Amino acid sequence: KNLPFPATFVIYNINNYVGFATLPNQVHRKSVKKGFAFTLMVAGESGLGKSTLVNSLYLTDLYNNRKVLNAEERIVQTVFITKHTVGIEEKGVRLRLSIVDTPGFGDAVNNTESWKEIEDYIDQQFEQYFRDESGLNRKNIQDNRVHCCLYFISPFGHGLRPLDVECMRALHDKVNIVPVLAKADSLTPTEVRRKKMKIREEMEKFGINIYQFPDCEFDEDEEFKQQEQLLKDSIPFAVIGSNIQVESKGRKFRGRLYPWGVVEVEDPAHSDFLLLRNMLVKTHMQDLKDVTRETHYENYRAQCIQNMTRMVVQERKRRLVLHTHTHTHT
Repeated sequence: KNLPFPATFVIYNINNYVGFATLPNQVHRKSVKKGFAFTLMVAGESGLGKSTLVNSLYLTDLYNNRKVLNAEERIVQTVFITKHTVGIEEKGVRLRLSIVDTPGFGDAVNNTESWKEIEDYIDQQFEQYFRDESGLNRKNIQDNRVHCCLYFISPFGHGLRPLDVECMRALHDKVNIVPVLAKADSLTPTEVRRKKMKIREEMEKFGINIYQFPDCEFDEDEEFKQQEQLLKDSIPFAVIGSNIQVESKGRKFRGRLYPWGVVEVEDPAHSDFLLLRNMLVKTHMQDLKDVTRETHYENYRAQCIQNMTRMVVQERKRRLVLHTHTHTHT
């Protein structure tokens, strides 16, 4: 009698089990059966190890038939977009991974608006998705929207170049930008720290909005919070890529062999490669997709609907004026 909730509810809960606690398992099974898709774009000038890093990240060779251009060809080179798609399976989970490369970006003598091709490509994928979504067959829409753009920054300059600033500012409202400090083995640990700090300061100064790691919930465990903070502090990720197995002290690993020692790709003391890979694959792939869907694509969609509404209104006004004009004359 004195219970704050109905007694029948208590008895029902003790003796019966409805079963909706299995909902996450149902969603999991359905998702695994359907498979996952992720599109990663890599942007930055030639020679910064973009292809090597991508191959290192996903343990595949996506660039086995690539043509390397000579200096003369690069001078007049225009930006063109190439896309490599590969199916990867791990423990029964299928991933359709698409890598969008931007050869020619930043390589020509005059790089004015060389990011326009990249911007157009991202918009085209949004447009295609919007059309498919508005069409009749909505069941099997293929998601080719760009979920993340790894932007490679040269280690040889004094921070960001004007081209880097202009390109990132043109793209930051359309795609999740994750900045990467390329070829970190060409810098000392002190230089890496200084360069990272300078790049972060310049990004703030020029108003560049990069991908923001989601804030931790208050009930998350301490280890997860520390990992998130480490990711935030590591921007831009200082990386080294290598597809070559080297041997040192009886141990084989992917790295680079120098006369003064070895650099191990997956050693956190040598680079942020492991952090970047874990972020892209293990911990934040879904969040990158969510932000693409809920923020970048929504903005594009809202703009499209606004434009369509404006056109309809203008057409109505035009017809009304025409009708009034015709009516007056008769």
